Amino acid sequence: MINLLKPTKVCLILILVFSTNATNAQAPLQLTYLTEPIQIDGLSNEPGWQRIEPLPMVMYKPTYKGEPTEKTEIRVAYDKDYLYCSARCYDTNPSRIRVNSLYRDRSSKDDKFGIILDTFNDKESALSFWTTPAGVRGDEAIFNDGKSDNKHWNTYWDVATVQNEEGWFVEMRIPFSSLSFQDENGRAVMGLIAYRNIARKNERVVFPELSPDRGIDTPSRAYPLVLEGIYSQKPVYFTPYIAGGLEQIPTLNNAETVYHLKNELARNAGVDIKYNVTSNLTLDTTLNPDFAQAEADDQEVNLSRFSLFFPEKRQFFQERSGIFAFNFIDRARLFHSRRIGIQDREQIPIIGGARLVGRIGNWDFGFLDMQTARKGDVPTENFGVLRMRRQILNPYSYAGIMLTNRIDEKGNYNFAYGVDSIVRLFGKEYLTLKWGQTFKAQDTQKQTSNFFDTAMFLAELTRRTDVGFDYELVVARSGKDFVPGIGYTKREDFTQLQWGARYDWLMGKGTSIRQVSPLQFSGFVVLRNEDASVESAQLDYKTDLEWKSGAAVSMDLQMDHEDLTKDEDFPEDTVVPAGSYTTFKTEGGFDMPGGNLFRTDFDWAFGGFFDGWRFEFQAKPTWNVSRHLEMSGEYEVNVVRFPERKQGFNAHIVRLRTRAALNTKVSLNAFVQYNNASDRFSTNIRFRYNFREGNDLWLVYNENLNTYRDDEIPRQLLTRGRTVLLKYTNTFGI
Repeated sequence: MINLLKPTKVCLILILVFSTNATNAQAPLQLTYLTEPIQIDGLSNEPGWQRIEPLPMVMYKPTYKGEPTEKTEIRVAYDKDYLYCSARCYDTNPSRIRVNSLYRDRSSKDDKFGIILDTFNDKESALSFWTTPAGVRGDEAIFNDGKSDNKHWNTYWDVATVQNEEGWFVEMRIPFSSLSFQDENGRAVMGLIAYRNIARKNERVVFPELSPDRGIDTPSRAYPLVLEGIYSQKPVYFTPYIAGGLEQIPTLNNAETVYHLKNELARNAGVDIKYNVTSNLTLDTTLNPDFAQAEADDQEVNLSRFSLFFPEKRQFFQERSGIFAFNFIDRARLFHSRRIGIQDREQIPIIGGARLVGRIGNWDFGFLDMQTARKGDVPTENFGVLRMRRQILNPYSYAGIMLTNRIDEKGNYNFAYGVDSIVRLFGKEYLTLKWGQTFKAQDTQKQTSNFFDTAMFLAELTRRTDVGFDYELVVARSGKDFVPGIGYTKREDFTQLQWGARYDWLMGKGTSIRQVSPLQFSGFVVLRNEDASVESAQLDYKTDLEWKSGAAVSMDLQMDHEDLTKDEDFPEDTVVPAGSYTTFKTEGGFDMPGGNLFRTDFDWAFGGFFDGWRFEFQAKPTWNVSRHLEMSGEYEVNVVRFPERKQGFNAHIVRLRTRAALNTKVSLNAFVQYNNASDRFSTNIRFRYNFREGNDLWLVYNENLNTYRDDEIPRQLLTRGRTVLLKYTNTFGI
């Protein structure tokens, strides 16, 4: 007989387990309230700054707690409207201060100063602001305690920098209206991390003292700040836009004997409205949004049997996107915003929509609703998402729910719900539990499936650290009818077991090596639910070595097993027949120090590929010609051969990027790609003139070319289509 524990014993056990999660209480830093104006000129020589003690900085790398090689003074203050930061970055050799780029959100291994703000003090999400000696601005959103970020997020703030014979100097001013936070009668508690990077030395100093067992962008390690006398601000920002240009589309003549270019005038107008409902809840609405300035997707050669995954780059979907994260395994997720307004990589017009994100009481809250227009055979559709989560048990754990719905004008719908929880058990051990389920009806026929066929489940036990022993244990199951209408799935009807373990050594003084990771083991097995047969499996051993200069090398040995139930097609009429295949391959990589003006990363792999072999090579050179010009490229080649069947192909991808900037306001980004597998050459050129934050003029040129035109009758044109578009946006507030 098993004796059940009495409730009091259960409570005692829970208290003992979760009390270990409490960190040593840190006395909050009471920031100085400024009573006199600060001129944002970078010099920080006002009397108000001089009365503030600088933050104590500690070397984070290349040697933890080593002696900083340069003096750094960072100060933080505020008034009723702004948070102010100043940094005096002294340098004994100012001629070697690194400034490689003037491009927004592009540090390019420059010297850098930045702060990370956990504005809700929730130990899970944060906002990052940084700048370089040239005054280049960068901002991003951090979530899942630093495991994920959104580098496309932008908001309104100001910065000024100065370089002289002593070093370089910074002043930042961030409006509280640009920060979502929670105040109680004018009192707000936030978390702060501040840092300085010296690029040529691969050196970083930080506040507070952070050990290198995690990255610095971990909100759970931020130092608490107390701000008094700041209250909810509710400005309304209007951002109208107008756009116009020319679009040329290849079109068949009436006899379908020849293509000609059809010219169409492109003209559009719309508006975005941002309103801070409260200091911690923001409403964004959009009418007829336009995403012309979004960077083109990277072209890929798909050498797997799964659909490719492309990240979101459209600005409207970036705001607090971490709230809407509900991810399982292998990038499977309940919500992926690229399903809205994009189908088969073609744009579907969006009529409008609204997003409400922030915090209500103890709950993180996110709501999104978008309506798309009818285009050709694609019906008009409505997309709705609701996300809520809150802290439980301790400051590092949460539980939440998500609801999504997709419904078209014909009544077809796809509804999904999910519940999830991440719990810090003790120390660095975290338990993640997720459950999702979908329901759909097509052409008035409702889905008829059993309960588990429509659901996906994940359980993960992991240790979060970058130094010492780390592990993960994952089990996931997905039913055959789990199809999130606004999400992404790679496989269906499977059970996956995944594991990994590694040990990392952080080296001390007296050596040029920073970190060694000689023991990394991982693997997974994917079973079909219908008969428990093995669909895929992998065993992997990897070793890494990083020098204090920033250079790194890696080696990898891998065994793969794939069981194909049907033939798989690859480029150049290559077909892999159904069957079971077990292969072995080796991989490696080398990264040059990031502080070099010219640097190249190399990756290679060689080994079995189904019943043949595959050689892969990648090179990613970057050359900072000057602070006004950065040139980078990527070259990837896959050589695949199946000797027994005398089949094979060579797949090449070339990507060339040029980032040019006259100053921090005038910039040009040219992105050219070639993919021989799809016979496509594409160009995406974007010119931007930033009058001020929120006020931009964009000139965008897009064109796709056919590099092989003789495979169809009638013969295709050289161009697959081109667009020239001029777009102007202007933000004003009331």
